[in-house]
Amino acid sequence: MHLVLAGFIVGILVGLTGAGGGALMTPILILLFGVTPSAAVSSDIVASAIMKPFGGAIHFRRGTVHRGLVFWLSIGSIPAAFAGVFIDHALGSGQVMQQRLEYAMGAALLIASAALMVRLLLDSARARRDPSGLPGGDAEEMFPVKRTLTVAIGVVGGLLVGITSVGSGSLMIVLLMMAYPQLSMRRLVGTDIVQSMPLVGSAAIAHALFGNLHFGLTAAIAIGSIPGVIIGSLVSSRGSNTLLRPVLAVVLLGTALKLVGMGAVPLAITMAVFVTLALPLWAVVDGLARPAPVWQAAGYRKRLLLTVTACGAPLGVGLIVAIFYFSRVRPRLTAAAAHETGPPRELAVSHSQRVA
Repeated sequence: MHLVLAGFIVGILVGLTGAGGGALMTPILILLFGVTPSAAVSSDIVASAIMKPFGGAIHFRRGTVHRGLVFWLSIGSIPAAFAGVFIDHALGSGQVMQQRLEYAMGAALLIASAALMVRLLLDSARARRDPSGLPGGDAEEMFPVKRTLTVAIGVVGGLLVGITSVGSGSLMIVLLMMAYPQLSMRRLVGTDIVQSMPLVGSAAIAHALFGNLHFGLTAAIAIGSIPGVIIGSLVSSRGSNTLLRPVLAVVLLGTALKLVGMGAVPLAITMAVFVTLALPLWAVVDGLARPAPVWQAAGYRKRLLLTVTACGAPLGVGLIVAIFYFSRVRPRLTAAAAHETGPPRELAVSHSQRVA
């Protein structure tokens, strides 16, 4: 029952963000349920191969998938996933292999967490170019695909998935965001979920051939994750999820530090310090990116609030102000920006053509 519940929670995260499948489920199996890393990786990958088509189908129906990106990512990721499985089984045997797998997963999660944080800062920096925060329209489909770069992203993600089961969402969606900043969040999520289907499927076949698959474990994860990913995909296909991504980044960082051997007390202290400093930093970066007229229209003093946030961070005051910023101030800034900018340019052009 606990495995089913864990699968359900992880499924929701995957549907919402396109990330968190292997990055969360595999560490949960190892740290909470005592499953060996090799069995956890194999069972989680196969369960993901069963789960993700349900979320992918929803995004396909809603039109939030970039098919060109899916094609070129798959060219790199599918053979790399097979290669990753072979590398996994060449790392060693017995306790040596299990320890190396834990370290490999910890390193992959550290990369994914850092990449997610970079992505959050980039999203905030984009507020100056798109202060309303409105999702992009169909014009997103017109940009050219960077084939070599996209294949390289697929190779990196495929290797990580084959070795650790981490990477199909947690890292690749961040790399896609950095390579294609014009994509809206919902289209990034839909594209990432669909591209991960052949990737995870190929890795699942390879792991099944090596005989590390535990069918009972896989079934329990799949039973919980399928309804979870459906719910998450229904939500993410209709809009963005700004506040869920920092939560995911914090969870990834915590599990990564645990996997690389950090003790419980140092881990708790590290995560408390990190949250206390990181959230105010994000609030300051996000607030600075928004023009002063937008702050005035929303009824807040930009310099005062951001100064208190930055200077009060070491004392814990900045955390409280940052929470206030994201819960109350930021939504009003977004609404004020939307009112200032008016309807998107594409809609305005369409309206003028109808009038003409």
